Amino acid sequence: MTHTHHHHAPAGKNAGLRLGLSLSLTFLFVFVEIVAGLWGNSLALLTDAAHNFTDVVALGLSWYAIVLANRPAHANKTFGYHRSGILVALFNAASLGLISLGIFSEVWKRFQSTSEVDSGILIGVGLVAFIVNLVTAWMVKEGSENDLNMRSAFLHLMGDVLSTLGAVAAGVVIFFTGWNWLDPLVSVLIGGLILWNAWGILRQAINILLESTPGDINMETMLGDLQAVPGVESVHDLHVWSITENMRMLSAHIVTADQPISAGAGIQSDIRQMLAEHYQIGHATLQLECACCNTNGVFCELGHTE
Repeated sequence: MTHTHHHHAPAGKNAGLRLGLSLSLTFLFVFVEIVAGLWGNSLALLTDAAHNFTDVVALGLSWYAIVLANRPAHANKTFGYHRSGILVALFNAASLGLISLGIFSEVWKRFQSTSEVDSGILIGVGLVAFIVNLVTAWMVKEGSENDLNMRSAFLHLMGDVLSTLGAVAAGVVIFFTGWNWLDPLVSVLIGGLILWNAWGILRQAINILLESTPGDINMETMLGDLQAVPGVESVHDLHVWSITENMRMLSAHIVTADQPISAGAGIQSDIRQMLAEHYQIGHATLQLECACCNTNGVFCELGHTE
């Protein structure tokens, strides 16, 4: 009996090309924001330029991770290079955290001696930045729902969309009120948003690298579903983990009645079909046994039937 392993969903059509175009647009605009921020004495624009520069690095790494992930598995990398995207997501999250700390440091200095801000430059460049960031975010959105690498790049860019919108709003208020302290205040909000996004990506990347059970899987429910498959008497040594966010693995010992190998192959096929349909698990290693588990492991106890 043959079966096919569906290891992972694609990161979207032409993901590499879309990332490359987003990288180029973002890289060019970094220089525009730096010049405008220095000219207009706007910390909000300089902050956004710094964030955009981290986007350039993030997009470049995400692009390279996709190239690596497409390389075939071999004797030294039997799972291939799929986790390169997780390592990139981890790096991206760490860079977001560091840039946030830098932003908070600069904001503190600016609050000590608030300088006059050229609101016209802040509004004009902010509007252009908003459009550029919105376009680049749209370019990489496809596939970000199911791929942590793509999502880390998308969140980098969406952070820019919201932060430039905040900079424009601050520029409008400063134009009418002269409240220059709003410029560093917006930078605080930008830094907080960046830090929040970084924590979400960091937590998911660490969970995958620690081979934690995917967050949407309830092990008790899964155990019940496995034992409901005809021919399965009990389950033990059950492990579920992820190679990437959308490439899930499972291994388990399945206790069955003493029967021919052909009958056992049918049970394995039924289990794999159930796992694929209910839990999006495309690769399951199932060891069939005809004797009850004698260990004291927690999953053995959960799978024991009286």
